Amino acid sequence: MSRRCRCHGVSGSCAVKTCWRGLPPFQDIGRALKKSYERSVRLAVRSKRRLRRKDRRRRREPISFSELVHLRRSPNYCRNRPSKGILGTRGRVCNRTSTGPESCDLLCCGRGYNTQVVRHVERCHCKFHWCCYVECKRCETMVDVHTCK
Repeated sequence: MSRRCRCHGVSGSCAVKTCWRGLPPFQDIGRALKKSYERSVRLAVRSKRRLRRKDRRRRREPISFSELVHLRRSPNYCRNRPSKGILGTRGRVCNRTSTGPESCDLLCCGRGYNTQVVRHVERCHCKFHWCCYVECKRCETMVDVHTCK
């Protein structure tokens, strides 16, 4: 949470100052969560004992309250595993020109992608004629669709 303030007064004077606490931008929260996820600590599975790290070299270091911990590694969502409810990314539509999370490079897990030219037909340039009917033209567009291999 961060403190934000605003001044109120005649001609920009700060006769009255109002302050409140607010959340930082959502992108900052996401970045911080991703960073802590990447640095998360894998725990050794032991019952009735205190928690300790799986990594033997760092086992004596105490686990702080700000660290994320996990028992198992995250599954690979690139591969199809129906028994675990993971459908994989094969056949998923991606954006070839993007560099974000929807990009073909990231979404297809390095397997590449197929490109298809799809004809898209829709109603367009519609006009309402007084009483009771709408007249439209048919518009066709050719769209490149990229799907993961």
